[in-house]
Amino acid sequence: MRILLTNDDGIHAEGLMALENIARALTDDVWVVAPEYEQSGASRALTLADPLRVRKINDRKWAVTGTPTDCVMLGVRNLVEGKAPDLVLSGVNRGQNIAEDVTMSGTVAGAIEGMALGIPSIALSQSMLAFHDEVKAYWETAEAYGPGIVKRLLEIGWPKDVIMNVNFPSRPPEEVTAVEVTRQGFRDMHIRSAEKRTDLRGRDYYWMGFSGKLSNPAEGTDLRATYEGRISVTPLHIDLTHNETVHALKGMLGGAPPKL
Repeated sequence: MRILLTNDDGIHAEGLMALENIARALTDDVWVVAPEYEQSGASRALTLADPLRVRKINDRKWAVTGTPTDCVMLGVRNLVEGKAPDLVLSGVNRGQNIAEDVTMSGTVAGAIEGMALGIPSIALSQSMLAFHDEVKAYWETAEAYGPGIVKRLLEIGWPKDVIMNVNFPSRPPEEVTAVEVTRQGFRDMHIRSAEKRTDLRGRDYYWMGFSGKLSNPAEGTDLRATYEGRISVTPLHIDLTHNETVHALKGMLGGAPPKL
């Protein structure tokens, strides 16, 4: 089995090393194409107005001055020699990718690009309760359970227009209680904010960030599972159509365009 790895934390990220260990537990045919610099929050951004520079690290590993989407596309179309990858793994992200955050996640976007290219794809993230530099992620948890979960998902299979979003709880391996198949949750509070600061020249600027507050999520959601020490596995797809509203509108809007 040939596996292509990417991430959004960058080529030097600890989580990418963890992902390599996960992949190499499954096969020795592992290729890596990851951003040269951190691309957190890049979502499905594609670099169109600037050239992409590619730095070869070894025969199966490259750093790209672009987004996770750029990396997967280049990897599949240009860099991986011979046959296409059988699987794309994106991560392991430093921090969870759950609830509404999945729409902004570069980690999830890397998996979506693999799916768009016809390759089964999985996003993997290691939850953290805080994101300060001195806070260590439990990479050993992702490494302990990642290979088995990936292997089992491949045995089961999933639809071609779906990716799997796996989030490991912020706990050491021995404190993980179970695996749960979940649905995407939605927080009951706003956790993002912009902090106003002033630089040394007296000019104001803003720094975006997260408050880190825990919400009170519903049972069966990715949020609840990771909060309570379970590994969350969520099937995701990019059809954002709200079918209930489609059906409701069809009875009230259609035919000749309305006029004032």
